[in-house]
Amino acid sequence: MYQVDLNSDIGESFGNYNLGLDEEVAKYISSANIACGFHAGDPNVMEKTVKTAIRENVSIGAHPGYPDLMGFGRRNINVSANEIKNYIKYQIGALWAFAQSSGIKLQHVKPHGAMYNMAAKNKELAKAIAEGIYEVDSDLILVGLANSELIRAGLEVNLKVANEVFADRAYNTDGTLVPRGKEGAVIHDTDIAINRVIKMVKEEKVKTISGEEINIKADTICVHGDNPQAVDFVNNIKKTLENEGIQIVSMKNFILS
Repeated sequence: MYQVDLNSDIGESFGNYNLGLDEEVAKYISSANIACGFHAGDPNVMEKTVKTAIRENVSIGAHPGYPDLMGFGRRNINVSANEIKNYIKYQIGALWAFAQSSGIKLQHVKPHGAMYNMAAKNKELAKAIAEGIYEVDSDLILVGLANSELIRAGLEVNLKVANEVFADRAYNTDGTLVPRGKEGAVIHDTDIAINRVIKMVKEEKVKTISGEEINIKADTICVHGDNPQAVDFVNNIKKTLENEGIQIVSMKNFILS
């Protein structure tokens, strides 16, 4: 039987600013990446999001980013490896406190935005992230772009890793995501996106923006639920995958090494 995790970035509201439809999207996913206060989120939002995940039986993980509320963590910031490691530890610790007080454990860590994209290519940054996670809790799963430096770094420090793919994003031939500013980077046709995901899960292949097929491993699929159409897409992708004989389960159930 095919198994795959369905994850989404939630808990990204802040103070009086509301972002995303967390309570709706949580009904359809198996893992939640919860913002930890650096790029988004705050203590009240974190507590509420953890409780939402528990109610919907969704596994939770930390979603650490750069300290960049103004840029939503999507601006590249050059800092030392030690600083990155401490950013990771700090944010894991913040979410761990809410998980601990609610009687659950963290499942994974998935870097956010610019940190995620930079670490996909930058070996030193990827290693710092992996080491930061390992030094806090070596049982945590590192989620990174499939076949990226982040995945390789996690394996090097003996972390469990989950290769992540994106339902609605186009790929370059090197396996990286096409930058959002480029035409064709985001796939808006639901049927095309879902068919691509099925191919990634069952055949471990994806067609790039240039038309070539590359190998890809899909342990977890990232879906977005920041508007009503996106929530409908999450629902559709879950139903279609299950109809294709693909079981949606939290990554901790099948990630072994």
